[in-house]
Amino acid sequence: MPKLKPILGSFFNAGFLPNAPGTWGSFFALFPIYFVGLYSPWYGMVLLAILFSYITVWVSEECEKEWGGDPSPLVMDEFAGQAVTFIAIPFSGILSQDLLLLFVGFIFFRFFDIQKPLGVNKLQEIPGGWGILVDDLLAGVYALICMQGLLYILEII
Repeated sequence: MPKLKPILGSFFNAGFLPNAPGTWGSFFALFPIYFVGLYSPWYGMVLLAILFSYITVWVSEECEKEWGGDPSPLVMDEFAGQAVTFIAIPFSGILSQDLLLLFVGFIFFRFFDIQKPLGVNKLQEIPGGWGILVDDLLAGVYALICMQGLLYILEII
């Protein structure tokens, strides 16, 4: 089991791709997010965020032993935060529209995950896997607020 945790935490070694492993993790998260978002109501995305959160906390201790504190190859936390971004975001089934939604949500999430504004950075001090996870969840909440605001504005126009 200890050998499985780093593989799962890095999403089958995607966290070792060059230049910004968190960005790669966020990108790969879009595939299950789209599938769940397309075929399930909002609570499917909540369940997906919970699943990715659980996996992050479960694998984090072993990943930190292998790679050090808050290791960059551990990208499962990006999966959880990216899922939060898409809670209650309606996918239409029209690929061009849905790809645009995915792209915008991806950009919002990466912005908040990298910049860590409004206390996001402080959350990394929480001990254990929770510190690794919670900053990404809050970045996902900020991105979700931006997504909902953007969709509201576009609906008015």
